Amino acid sequence: MSKKPIAVVLVSGGMDSAVVLAHVVSEGYDAHAISFDYGQRHRIELELAKVVASKGKAVLHRVIKLDNSAFQGSALTDDISVPKDRPLNIEEIPVTYVPARNLVFLSIASAYAESIEAADIFIGINAVDYSGYPDCRPEFIEAFERAVNLGTRTGIEQDRPSIRVHCPLVDLSKAQIVKRGIELGVDFGATLSCYAPEPAANGCTPCGHCDACRLRAAGFAEAGVEDFGLAVLGA
Repeated sequence: MSKKPIAVVLVSGGMDSAVVLAHVVSEGYDAHAISFDYGQRHRIELELAKVVASKGKAVLHRVIKLDNSAFQGSALTDDISVPKDRPLNIEEIPVTYVPARNLVFLSIASAYAESIEAADIFIGINAVDYSGYPDCRPEFIEAFERAVNLGTRTGIEQDRPSIRVHCPLVDLSKAQIVKRGIELGVDFGATLSCYAPEPAANGCTPCGHCDACRLRAAGFAEAGVEDFGLAVLGA
């Protein structure tokens, strides 16, 4: 049996989580990847999450299905238009925000981590290029980590390590994330960074105009790297 430490890694099929997974494996963990089916309209990300988990050498990948009635009023779950070509420096919460999504995801990840005796959870949030999402801020992660260790057996019993939530990309720009991914051998062509992708013969085509697409494009451009993921993505 493996004697490596175990880590739970949230994998969405996007570029950030792919880099985080590669980072976790490079640090010597056995990575348990988890993704969430919460009724997202861009469901291709679940197929790509499987690819990312496989290419990233996760020891296993679980897709956890949630009741989508709990995630309403977002352009990612409801019939609401995804904003295109909007200014990225506006300090407001965009309509692509999904209510309490990271809070719910991290809570479930914590339950799973405790059940498999893992002390480390990794998530690919980014506070530099985040698009106004309150659950992508370091202070949220710090507060969540305190709460989870107050409310779990793992956090209370002295003979167990406390649960730690790691955000290795939180202070990196998108360009720095691209460069780090290249160092780790990430196949960015197997990732999707788009809120409104169009179906294609062997995957999908990113719209190129939503916040996620534009932040990704700017990151690759600044890093001086060609982004093959802007073409048709094969699942």
